[in-house]
Amino acid sequence: MKTVALKITGMHCVSCAINIDFELEDLEGVKEATTNYAKQQTIITYDPEIASVKKIKDIFKKLDYECCLSPADDKYGK
Repeated sequence: MKTVALKITGMHCVSCAINIDFELEDLEGVKEATTNYAKQQTIITYDPEIASVKKIKDIFKKLDYECCLSPADDKYGK
């Protein structure tokens, strides 16, 4: 398993964060997604054999959000 932190732009409320988590956790290979509206960040644990950062970013694009690797990602081993 691999963990990545992404900074999100475009979230307007806590419901946005919940919706992101549901969509990410529906992606095959994603074990867990924890999105924090206040920090505008999500932490995702996934199986790199099945999912990829590109597939994860595609979910954000589909939902009309933008994301990039978060500086906090350093502590998750990229």
